[in-house]
Amino acid sequence: MTISSSLNAGVAGLNANANRLATISDNIANSSTFGYKRAQSDFHSVVTHGNARASYSAGGVRVSNMRLIDDRGPLIATSNPTDLAIDGRGFIPVTTIGAINGMDNSYPIALATTGSFRPDETGILRTETGHVLMGWPANPDGTLDTYPRDTMAALQPVRINANQYIGNPTSEMHLGVNLPATAGQAGATGDPFHLTVEYFGNLGTSESLNFTFTPTVPASGTSNTWTMQITDTASAGAVVGEYALTFNPNQIAGGTLDSVTVVSGGAYNPSDGVLSLTLGGGNIALDIGKPGEPNGMTQLSATFAPVAISKNGSPVASLTSVEVDEKGFLSAIYDQGFTRRIYQIPVIDVPNPNGLIALNNQTYQISPASGPFYLWDASDGPTGSIVGFSREESATDVAAELTQLIQTQRAYSSNAKVIQTVELSLAFATDFPVEISDWVLFMLALMLFMVCSATIALVLVMIDDISFPSRSAGALRAAGCTIVRHDGRTVFLSGAPVHMVRRATPSGMPVHQAAGSSKRVLTPLSRLSRI
Repeated sequence: MTISSSLNAGVAGLNANANRLATISDNIANSSTFGYKRAQSDFHSVVTHGNARASYSAGGVRVSNMRLIDDRGPLIATSNPTDLAIDGRGFIPVTTIGAINGMDNSYPIALATTGSFRPDETGILRTETGHVLMGWPANPDGTLDTYPRDTMAALQPVRINANQYIGNPTSEMHLGVNLPATAGQAGATGDPFHLTVEYFGNLGTSESLNFTFTPTVPASGTSNTWTMQITDTASAGAVVGEYALTFNPNQIAGGTLDSVTVVSGGAYNPSDGVLSLTLGGGNIALDIGKPGEPNGMTQLSATFAPVAISKNGSPVASLTSVEVDEKGFLSAIYDQGFTRRIYQIPVIDVPNPNGLIALNNQTYQISPASGPFYLWDASDGPTGSIVGFSREESATDVAAELTQLIQTQRAYSSNAKVIQTVELSLAFATDFPVEISDWVLFMLALMLFMVCSATIALVLVMIDDISFPSRSAGALRAAGCTIVRHDGRTVFLSGAPVHMVRRATPSGMPVHQAAGSSKRVLTPLSRLSRI
């Protein structure tokens, strides 16, 4: 049982080291593959008799394989803004281009740690291997809805419409104007002051708000009261708002707004200083300042000065590029100089990344061993940030793999030697007939030949009717009887050539007959070649 268990242990060792050799070769082959994760083979002993002392039976070895998905490679910089990588823990959600072309809007989600995404002919961001970037779409104004984090149903393919115009209407405006204090004194002319401010409508058209500031001139003293009237070109010049502005004459807050009274139009909110205007080109929140605030409307000195006027919005624009920030927000950059958030790329995390199922092209699939997933905002919780203009290199250390390759080769050869030794031992026990047991010296010579020419396979040697009338055992011992070379015709016995005569036998095995001998040695011809 012991000798047989040695053979089985050797075979198990060969299989285990062949498995490790396969993982090493895969790692080396993918040493330049972006996002590749190392495969690793671990060996585990098998014990058949744990407390045996009199005899030992070899149990061999078993092997287990795993992919170290949580092992991260270094990040390198690229020139593509949608080359993405995770700096830390987590995965990017992707799907296949085949699922995008389906009709049921069902997108099987896979996970990736890096990818080079570029728009195709339809604007979908995808890799060359057909993986599509997934994200949550933003609203037209750039805001994001609240999505559930334990399901991927809300994720949509990221699509970039590079060849389409987009409107950027004005929605906010800040009006900082100084009105002359002298215009409200007794004896002033009471002439109005005019101001025109451009804004952009919902359809990308350029429109204007016309402001008319008329002072209230008292019979004596100073009134500190003005009437502000607003007309809109998009509303055919109609009045969209009229307000009575009263300014503070006190020493501490002199010249700032004291109160705003609505005559017509949208309401004024004193808590934030905003007038809500409904215009023909769209609604605008007009900030004229809070009461007592010096940054809004003021009444000082004798000068009419529009000192701080700002607004958002721009003419119709076209997309020039996109970029992804560390929070995973994908923003479009337009040629009019503004940006708009269009998607959010979540980062997926699982409790056991090494339990994921490895798929082609460095992607992975959720499995029971990986645990449940959760969709995080990038850089929140345990997850890392998303880095644009970056790729993750292979996690393979070539130097370490080559070192393991040498160790595995030696272990494989050693297990092969174990099998060779066991087979030789079994060969002497079964292949030699009892009749030659007296020819000990000649048997030793044959053993030298077999050790010289044996392979892992069983050495088949059959000797029948061995007898050399002209030689004694002493002569054989003196001659050495060691076969050291065979070239198809000639055998050298102790350096002296002995020509062999070939002839067929019923068994189909070549027969080699020494000159001067009437007996035969039957053995496969290949067994006579020295290793």
